[in-house]
Amino acid sequence: MSAVCPRCAVAVVPGYVRCPKCHAALPTGRMKRVTGDPGGTTMVEKGFPLTPVLVAVGVAGVIILVFGFNRTSRPPEVAQPALPELVEVAGPTPTARTRVVDSVAPTAAPVAVAPVAADPQLAAAALEDVLRRQRLWGRVQISGARVDVRSGSCGDKAMPPAIDGEKAVLRGAGLTKLRCLEQSGAVVFERDL
Repeated sequence: MSAVCPRCAVAVVPGYVRCPKCHAALPTGRMKRVTGDPGGTTMVEKGFPLTPVLVAVGVAGVIILVFGFNRTSRPPEVAQPALPELVEVAGPTPTARTRVVDSVAPTAAPVAVAPVAADPQLAAAALEDVLRRQRLWGRVQISGARVDVRSGSCGDKAMPPAIDGEKAVLRGAGLTKLRCLEQSGAVVFERDL
């Protein structure tokens, strides 16, 4: 139960001699009682928060249903048929190969496919990826038929083997020379591919 200050109309807990807001003297007799919610620092007690709990349970149920049906609705895996083996066949060319399927010769001659030149940008990206995996951190740029590797690790012992491992890919892309440059631009080494 609380009373109201006669001067500023603030709800005051019984027992105060002065108003906590305006410091006016409060009457000592019977004070006017407030019948509504006094405001102030007291809080109305609330019950158990049922709504948030029900929402959380509903969301968890939906997640379980979605992932449960997702796992059960996958089609069964189908075994891939084994590819036939390639067998050397004696003929006009000693390196001719043909497929043998159940010991029956093929009815059509294999079609020769011309080799496709690799993209120099893809070859540069592959070299940059190898350098990154070996923690040699370098940027690879293509300038015509030359590859420029800009790295602070050009003097590292692991750099030449990393580049040699990608030589075939770089040559297949039509690149003929490689330079390794420090970050400042000084050439550390240059080699043919």
